Amino acid sequence: MKFSELVYSRPDTGAVLAAYAALTQRVQAACSPSEITAVFAEHIKLDTDYSFMARLASIRYTIDTRDAFYTAEREHFDETDPTVGNAQLALYRALLESPFRSALAEKYGEILLTKMDLAVRSSDDRVLALQQEENRLVSEYQKLYASFMVHFDGKDLTLPQLGVYKQGPDRAVRKAAYVAEGEWFDAHRTEFDELYSKLVENRNAQAKALGYHDYSELSYLRMGRIGYGPAEVKNYREQVLCDVVPVVHELQKRRFARAGVPDAKFYDLPVFFADGNPKPHGTSGELLQRCRQMYHELSPETSEFIDWMFENECFDVLSKPGKAMGGYMEEISGYGPFVFSNWNGTSGDVDVITHEMGHAFQGYVAHKLGLVPELSCPGMESAEIHSMSMEFLTSPWHHLFFGPDTAKYQLMHAEDSLFFLPYGCIVDEFQHIVYQHPELTPEQRNQKWLELEKRYRPWVDFDGIPFYGRGAGWQRQLHIYEMAFYYIDYCLAQTVALQFFAAHLQNPADAWQRYLALVRKGGTESYAGLVQAAGFAVPFDSGSLKPVADTVAQWIREHQV
Repeated sequence: MKFSELVYSRPDTGAVLAAYAALTQRVQAACSPSEITAVFAEHIKLDTDYSFMARLASIRYTIDTRDAFYTAEREHFDETDPTVGNAQLALYRALLESPFRSALAEKYGEILLTKMDLAVRSSDDRVLALQQEENRLVSEYQKLYASFMVHFDGKDLTLPQLGVYKQGPDRAVRKAAYVAEGEWFDAHRTEFDELYSKLVENRNAQAKALGYHDYSELSYLRMGRIGYGPAEVKNYREQVLCDVVPVVHELQKRRFARAGVPDAKFYDLPVFFADGNPKPHGTSGELLQRCRQMYHELSPETSEFIDWMFENECFDVLSKPGKAMGGYMEEISGYGPFVFSNWNGTSGDVDVITHEMGHAFQGYVAHKLGLVPELSCPGMESAEIHSMSMEFLTSPWHHLFFGPDTAKYQLMHAEDSLFFLPYGCIVDEFQHIVYQHPELTPEQRNQKWLELEKRYRPWVDFDGIPFYGRGAGWQRQLHIYEMAFYYIDYCLAQTVALQFFAAHLQNPADAWQRYLALVRKGGTESYAGLVQAAGFAVPFDSGSLKPVADTVAQWIREHQV
């Protein structure tokens, strides 16, 4: 059934809550292991049915945030999701306390119990009202951000559409585009500052209510991070500072010289070549058909997957007014994946479609394997491996999109992937600082951001342009508002994806089989377990990042165009 034909109806929240209460009571009264596994099977059905509607409503809302019906449904789920989530956690607690809990471990693996334990320690009814308020604040941010519209070059442009000008070869136009963008954010400065202050206060209040020092501590549970914590992530960031930043600094100088901007400013960062960045060749329809060809030729598994995506029209890729920003893949429970993005005619269109299709392929495979919801997808630091690695493993088909500019795109993509790591660490460390020091004023928060920029990206000169020059550029990063502490997951995954890149250079067929094996594991192992199973280094140990950075940097030096 096509996505557009899926029928939405608001779930009966009262019935869902009553069903979970009954399941919890059955677990507490259970006299045998079979009763426990039977209850869990009923939970899977209940969760799938509720999540189907919640995710369908969410997708349709982000496609057009001005739609009154789905705006109301989004507001409804902002209220009910925490309530249903806590009812599920009550069931988890009962299962974990049951003398027959081992039946679940025997059937699904010990990791299921580990994930359930993390979940029950991350929330309960004490924070229900705060979670509902948090959801409302996130939706308010999303709606505010989606309202972005500026008049530029004689046109009214959304943020993704303005992005074309921010990457153009004319330096004056680039700067003007950044100024126009910054002026819009500055015009809404009070709204963005107040929203974030409320979110920090809210999330820290949740943490304290649950017995944690602040949200930076609680977030590790909510992100489902198994086997590591803040100390390991801090070690990772220190490795980036020591072993990646100097390499990137040297490569950035090469890139600025290649682009003809020796006195580079912030608005020169998106430019990789003096004659402009490579752009995809063809209409959006043609690019989608080439995407289909690429996955047809990659493997039998991806061929089946991409046909399903097209036959069911499970993507919305064009930027348009009212559409939420960013890109994502959402797994519609009991149905399959949906891909959302904002194409604007830049190389980022190819990046995002291969990235999100990596997520979607993993979701499609998990659905076919019948993995239970808790095990269908790993933690996000592992799930991002699927997407970021797919960007490299599809490189033999880049010519379909870029033609004679393929070599330029591949160099740009490799550079961009390595150059991302310092920025990702800025986002993560910034959030640790803010939540651990909630007394910081908006201006002090911005100052902390600028200090981190100097440490991790010393080559950046903001040239006093609006918004960015005062250190507020972090407010463009959706994750900081919507999914606190998520962003380091991209760094951890990118480190593995770069290892997949190196493996692909040596033996493409072997790299693909390792990737396919990783995808099939879903969420049945921890991040470290999945990385080791793929034969790569886990990036928490000191010295583990240097070989990766050096290998990719050498490839970049050898492939200058």
